[in-house]
Amino acid sequence: MAREIIMDNSELAQILIRAVEEADSSDRLLDAVQELAAARIEESVPTLVAALGYNNPGAAVAAVDGLIAIGEPAVVPLLELIDDYNYGARAWAVRALAGIGDLRALDTLLEAAKTDFSLSVRRAAARGLGTLRWHQVPPEKVESVQTQVIEALVLISEDPEWVVRYAVVTSLEALATAMPAAVNNAITLPDQASRIRDRLQQMFDTDADLGVRTRAQFALQKIQQPQHQQLFALKTKQEESEVPHRGGGRR
Repeated sequence: MAREIIMDNSELAQILIRAVEEADSSDRLLDAVQELAAARIEESVPTLVAALGYNNPGAAVAAVDGLIAIGEPAVVPLLELIDDYNYGARAWAVRALAGIGDLRALDTLLEAAKTDFSLSVRRAAARGLGTLRWHQVPPEKVESVQTQVIEALVLISEDPEWVVRYAVVTSLEALATAMPAAVNNAITLPDQASRIRDRLQQMFDTDADLGVRTRAQFALQKIQQPQHQQLFALKTKQEESEVPHRGGGRR
């Protein structure tokens, strides 16, 4: 049964790939790429990657969605595309890599977030830094990678474009809340957690954009809430331990 499904997928991929290759108009190309992306078949990765370089933004968006859905098998072809001369294709590839969150794309995301001239690429890369798959990081390297990512986000939080700074806020929040539980019980070091909170507080206090300030305030509330719950639980446990058991104490 499993083999038949694989063969069916392969046959379907060939049909959908052929439709992309034979599309003779922008509309037909868009429809064909959308159908290929929706199939989420690993065999379609080369064709979806190639679609990033077409002069068809709609098809590129569909290809990005399809590559993100396919996930890890798309990472190496996308990284290879980064070295291409076609800037448009590289920009779409960064978006796809950001959505996948594979650690192999870390250097690419860091560079794009810091230096790319397109605000949409910087925004995508900044968001991708907050959704990395931390389970891929060996425990002994978690601290150094955390530090690298946090330092980059702090730097990018000074970006002149508000949409990039907004993305930084969401990533800092994600690092402070989701990452600790995802890395083999490794935790964010106290100084790193404090640095995240301090930077979010600074952005809430000083950012020129109301939307960024509001989002920073929300992030601060969200990352502080579990800490308050943990402190309350610890205090309650301590208080319970101090209460004498029934039958204990003086008679």
